[in-house]
Amino acid sequence: MKRWLFLAAVMGGLAVAMGAFAAHGLARTLDARLLAVFETGARYQMYHALAMGLAASAARGAAAKFANIAAGLFFAGILLFSGSLYLMALTGISALGMVTPLGGLCLIAGWILLALAAFKLQDN
Repeated sequence: MKRWLFLAAVMGGLAVAMGAFAAHGLARTLDARLLAVFETGARYQMYHALAMGLAASAARGAAAKFANIAAGLFFAGILLFSGSLYLMALTGISALGMVTPLGGLCLIAGWILLALAAFKLQDN
């Protein structure tokens, strides 16, 4: 639980930094399409950093297995989805876009596993 909460906080902070970098450092150097690609990466990184935090909070009791897998999928999804968008925007290598859907699948699977974890949580 602590590991995923720590990584969620780091990913959230990095998402803010990437968004600021896009707004202040890249706005003059990237064309509008590539800037939007980069900003999409930052936005999805933030969403899924928060999702990792949710998964960390659900990682207890019978829900722990599903919640831990969900957090891992969110982390992998951030790396693959957001990472590929960042690299594609910065390098202009459009072939990196082939990695993005794999990250998206990880993110979707993470949400499914988080839903399963919710079913396993015990009401107090």
